[in-house]
Amino acid sequence: MLSFNLTVPLSVDFSRPEDYLIFIFHILFATGSALLAGSVVVGIVSTSALRSQNRFIFMLNTSISDTLTGCSVFYLGLFDVQEGYPSRNGTYYILPSFLGVNVLTFLFAQFDRYLAVCHPFFYERYITRGVVIGVCALCWIHTYSILTVQSVVPVAFAAQMNAFGVIALQVIVAVKVLMTVKLYMITRYQLGREAPSGDKKESLRTIVFVVVCFLTLWAPSFVNISVKYVTKNGLKFKNEATNLFAIMARFNALSTPALYIWGSPALRAAVWTSVWSKVFKRRKTRVGSGHVKLGKGGERILSIT
Repeated sequence: MLSFNLTVPLSVDFSRPEDYLIFIFHILFATGSALLAGSVVVGIVSTSALRSQNRFIFMLNTSISDTLTGCSVFYLGLFDVQEGYPSRNGTYYILPSFLGVNVLTFLFAQFDRYLAVCHPFFYERYITRGVVIGVCALCWIHTYSILTVQSVVPVAFAAQMNAFGVIALQVIVAVKVLMTVKLYMITRYQLGREAPSGDKKESLRTIVFVVVCFLTLWAPSFVNISVKYVTKNGLKFKNEATNLFAIMARFNALSTPALYIWGSPALRAAVWTSVWSKVFKRRKTRVGSGHVKLGKGGERILSIT
């Protein structure tokens, strides 16, 4: 295989035509997801009206994770990496665990929307912006504190901790499914009558679509990992770049910010104003910065500066 710095081989050896497609796909996916999720981060951070709303704090937290997931594909997708126990050129699950942060964040975001709609007085009094920021920070601290412990204990014990983590994850997924059904029923009920706030309907629809999409893309990888732990069978792949289930799970880094932008006109306007309008305006200015001069024979010459 080709290698980078004579240490980590590339994910494919380019001996087959599909190897080129895999390599190019990961480059495009990493770039696209990092740019899209990153633009959501910039849009929320640069807009005070969005930063003051709890639901956009949760969106900001997941978008930061999605941006880092997109950047991580430049390593996981382009180089020969296999996470696990034992691993090959792995990162001790540091890069794949960005999705774990999103699992917890979505769970808390679902409870946030439930309390906001069904218990508004309690929500207004106790669920403050500081509480939401603390919960988002807890998602990161919990995920990476466990990884820190796993990285310093013996491999056998780390594997056992990972197995217990999979069991706990099954419980979280079950709760997420129940909360998704609950929020869907609330959404249908509120859409059938006069809702107290259009923003609440919008936020309910968005979180339901986002969580359903997240679980759909992430479920095959979750099931395959669970089967491996229970039966020692499951599907095995050459590395993370060719792991179809892992690719589907990482695709959430692209679909989640896209659904955020689709579901929220306020966020869509903020992302356009804060990021993309400036990018296209600068490009248009550069392209249109030429002026016409007359040559010696009177002919027009376009000068671009």
